Amino acid sequence: MRLELCILFIVSFFVCAQDMLLYLRNSDIITRAQQQYGNEGHKRIKDWLNFIDDSADESEWKKIHLVNDFFNKNIKYKSDEDLWQQKDYWATPLESLGVGMGDCEDYVIAKYFTLIALGVPEDKIRLMYVRQRTVNQPHMVLIYIEDPNRIPFVLGNFNTKLLPANKRPDLTPIYSFNGQGLWLAKSKGLGNKVKNSRGVSAWNTMLERIEQGELAPIKSNIKGTTSYVSTF
Repeated sequence: MRLELCILFIVSFFVCAQDMLLYLRNSDIITRAQQQYGNEGHKRIKDWLNFIDDSADESEWKKIHLVNDFFNKNIKYKSDEDLWQQKDYWATPLESLGVGMGDCEDYVIAKYFTLIALGVPEDKIRLMYVRQRTVNQPHMVLIYIEDPNRIPFVLGNFNTKLLPANKRPDLTPIYSFNGQGLWLAKSKGLGNKVKNSRGVSAWNTMLERIEQGELAPIKSNIKGTTSYVSTF
């Protein structure tokens, strides 16, 4: 997504993230996902739902590691233009797992919803726009704020290791957001909260599609690639 458009996001929820998980677990939607994406896609979705149930009693720290690893293994990188034939498309977890592919924000969205489902407090996780300095391109990662007074950890798909932000010199933070608001990045990657942001949100559009049970059709040859290409 182009950065000048990203700054316009409204980051409010139409319904809470836990409600979104109820929509994603709907049996009718899961059945339609099987028809849409085939048996392999259906298996990835069922594996995800089983993964959530099996990980519910783990420690919060272990959940962070498990979720990061699960999606880095089950989704291959593919740009929106190649996969959905759109310049920017925020896929739901069912869509990303259905096709087994997605770009940077799709990894982050799937990880975010899964951590919420596992009971990780929303104020501890944010979607963060960064600049990937090694290729000088915009990128998105998820950050986990274990303690507000400590440096957050980065969950990414370009570098799959879970590392504190100060161990990721390849990333320059720009801003972060979740359902509670938007923050311009400052020290430690946390930053100052922005009030009264205005604009149109791809995030809210995605939530509406989840609520409506929408599943995007595959519009491409879905042979995947794990190489990094700009998602914006």
